[in-house]
Amino acid sequence: MTNTNITNFRRNVFDYINQAIEYNDVINVSAKNGNAVIMSEEEYNGIMETLYLSTNARVKKEILEGKNTPLSECLSAEEVDW
Repeated sequence: MTNTNITNFRRNVFDYINQAIEYNDVINVSAKNGNAVIMSEEEYNGIMETLYLSTNARVKKEILEGKNTPLSECLSAEEVDW
């Protein structure tokens, strides 16, 4: 995470936006009345998907079961029918 103040952010807005997009860096911009967070759309969508999946009890249970499954019981990537 990169931290900057609003004055520096305004001066370098294109560089900060590019940094967020290209490197998935999160930019914390401080101002007098609080902070704002700048992130890429890809990063934002990933967070939203994670939140959505974690609120679905069935999906959460399956993820935890999968996490606790020994590798010896898992299929190889070639065996998965996508």
